[in-house]
Amino acid sequence: MSKERTDLVKAIKEKGKTIEAEMSFFDHLDVLRGHLIRASIAIVSFTILAFSFYDFIFDEIIMGPGRTDFWTYRMMCAATEKFNLGADFCVKKLSFNIINTELGGQFTLQLNSSLMIGIVLGVPYLLFEIWRFVKPALHENERKSATGFVFWASMLFIIGLLFGYYIIAPLSINFLSNYEVSSIINNQITISSYFSVVATLTIGAAITFELPIVIYILSKLGIMTPEFMRSSRRYATVIILIIAAIVTPTPDLVTMLTVSFPLFLLYEVSIYVSARVAANKKKAEIEFYKND
Repeated sequence: MSKERTDLVKAIKEKGKTIEAEMSFFDHLDVLRGHLIRASIAIVSFTILAFSFYDFIFDEIIMGPGRTDFWTYRMMCAATEKFNLGADFCVKKLSFNIINTELGGQFTLQLNSSLMIGIVLGVPYLLFEIWRFVKPALHENERKSATGFVFWASMLFIIGLLFGYYIIAPLSINFLSNYEVSSIINNQITISSYFSVVATLTIGAAITFELPIVIYILSKLGIMTPEFMRSSRRYATVIILIIAAIVTPTPDLVTMLTVSFPLFLLYEVSIYVSARVAANKKKAEIEFYKND
């Protein structure tokens, strides 16, 4: 009878631990839900703002890389005159016309592009909410080492966004619009196709520029090491050149190197970040064994 009572008490304790764990799990979910709701409100607010000022956004931002008076093309022409780079480097025409082939195409474009702009503008705040959710679970030393996460992640995202918009997108549009298989073919580009190219290249570059942050997290988890990244540098070089060739399928070496140089720089910065994490880990281990 005593044994049965002991087993019953043990079962009740185990059940209590399970209920406590489940409550803790659902409490975390509730906190996460609050962070996601606030981030969603910010994104929706930016989306409404973009929708309200869409005339300016469409004419000046979305269609910017599709006009020869765009900043990038003007700088290319100025560089051509100053350094005698050749007439082909100066962009004087973009051989395509924008058309719409769907009844609701323009309305859908405004909705989709406004939402995308809302998400892009809301990324820094989204990162802030993610940091607020993760921060309580970190130890004090981990919080110190992760100080500035929101700032650096947001800065890298913005720099990548600008690089994609002012460098990758216009160079790609210039090449693709002026590429000819035959002179009898006219480029009638749908607005959805044009917007998809600009958005993909711009946001893709912004995400790519988050590489140091990703490497920092992987190094913290012990998945990535500076030794591995250094030994893989030659493979990374080949991959970066392939990415540059795909993103800007231009035949000239100058354009490809212009795109690939920031990627090389990001890789080297990522090696430095990983090395710093490894050095801090080693220092912490030495201090731990000294105190022990």
